[in-house]
Order: sequence, then structure tokens, then C-alpha cells
Amino acid sequence: MEVLRTPDDRFANLPGYSFAPHYLEVGDLRIHHVDEGPPGAPPVLLLHGEPSWSYLYRKMIPSLIAAGLRAVAPDLVGFGRSDKPAAQEDYTYQRHVDWMRGFLEALDLRGVTLVGQDWGGLIGLRLVAEHPERFARVVAANTFLPTGDRPPGSAFLAWQRFSQETPVLPVGRIVQSGCVTQLSPDVVAAYEAPFPDERYKAGARRFPLLVPTSPDDPAAPANRRAWESLRRWDRPFLTAFSDSDPITQGADALLREAIPGTRGQPHTTINRGGHFLQEDQGEELARVVTDFVRRTAVV
Repeated sequence: MEVLRTPDDRFANLPGYSFAPHYLEVGDLRIHHVDEGPPGAPPVLLLHGEPSWSYLYRKMIPSLIAAGLRAVAPDLVGFGRSDKPAAQEDYTYQRHVDWMRGFLEALDLRGVTLVGQDWGGLIGLRLVAEHPERFARVVAANTFLPTGDRPPGSAFLAWQRFSQETPVLPVGRIVQSGCVTQLSPDVVAAYEAPFPDERYKAGARRFPLLVPTSPDDPAAPANRRAWESLRRWDRPFLTAFSDSDPITQGADALLREAIPGTRGQPHTTINRGGHFLQEDQGEELARVVTDFVRRTAVV
């Protein structure tokens, strides 16, 4: 497996992102993560999606720390400061789950609050289902766990086609298109920072093809098994979706119908937020998370 590693100078002086880098090895790959707050504090695992990286959580991390929590935000393999296998075929849904499971085990995170958005939920909900002993609660934000048994929406299919047909994958512009606020040029550039050229974007190119869109998708059986576990999940589970995301609109209702832990929780719709609600309303999402942790903490 050929592996690329983005030069460190690409991450110098990014606006709002002064966190110290941390690295650990999972198999033959180096995974980067932000790890802020007291080591013994309750951990909040912040999982990003496509095509972003831990930079997406920069507005939330200070608020979580101020609330006495530990914020852990890894870069998925292929993104951010983590290693990037060079071939699209190196990436599978199962490998992404396995890489993040290895990350959880390497840090031995327990009592975790998962915050998963986009692919952060597709991976994170699998981890919750398969390793429930490590998780205390879940916040699902603009995400779902597809099995391919429901037809994908037209917005997702259009995105999937674009991701494969465009000769240059414009990562910063993609993030901007998923926001309702206007990002500054230096923030757009920060989302481009992990990808010096198209060779580094194999993971970003591959993700849209890994979403199960048919019942015979390779990931469908594992996701169906995960749903069997989630339908028994009675620990606190909160949906915090935004009001302006055509990709995941309505998925929050499906989660609430299926998962027992959603009962009686203060589910919220965050206004003036697009798909990347961490960009549009990061401070508000952080408040929702901290209030949820405090309210459901076991005394």
C-alpha cells in the first residue's frame, strides 16, 4: 500500500486552529488527532465526515473544554494530518470502521460521548453498535446509518456523480456549498490544506461510493447487524440536525423512531445551519452537547 503524508507546513497558521497535534499508529498507518482538556475528564469523540477534517470542530472544542470535558477529534484515514493511502481501492467502509476502532482501543477511551456528523455517524454508529461498552451517549448531527434498503435521495446521487466525474475535487468549495454562511478565503484554504494535489484525495474521492445505496452493497450486512444492536440501545441518544441540509433531512426522525435511547431526550433542530452545521453553528452545537452530557451524567 502506497501511503502519502501531507507535509507539516501545510498546517501552519490555520485560522482558529492552534491545537497541538497528536499521533498514534494503527496498523501501518499514522492517525492524527486533537486531544484537548483534562485527560481524566469525560471524553467527547468528535468524528468528522466528507471531505472535511478535525478543523471542522475548531469552534466547538474550546466550549467543550470550558465545560470540563475532554475533546478528542481524530482525522479519519485519508483526511487532515492522518496518513493517506494513495489508491481508492485501499479504502472500504469496513477498513474505516476498523481504523477508528483501533484508534479507540489505542487511547482506551471509555464513557465516550459520540458526536458524529456525515461519515462521522456512518462510522461512529457502527462503533457504538459493535462496542457499546465504550460509549455513554450519542449525539447524531446530520447523519444516518444506511443499509441500502431505502433508495438514496436525488441530492446524494447528484453529489455522488459529481465526486467521480469532476477532474479536480474542489474540497474547500464543497465545504462552502454545504454551509449557509459565507466562509472566508483562508477558512476555505484550510479545508484544502491536507491535499497538496489530487493524489492525496483518494479517500475523499472514494467516500461517496462507499455509502450503501443498494441492498447488496458490501457494507449492508454489517450495517443491518448494527441496526439490530441500535434498536436495543437504551442509553441517551440525541438528534441535533440543522434546518437546511438536503442530504440528511428527515433522517433524525428515523433515528428517533428506531432507537430506544432517544425517548424523552431534548432533540433539537439547529436553525441557520447547513450540512456542515459545525461551521455554521458550531458554538450552538457545542452548547447542545455540553447540556446533554450534564443532563444525562450519572451521579
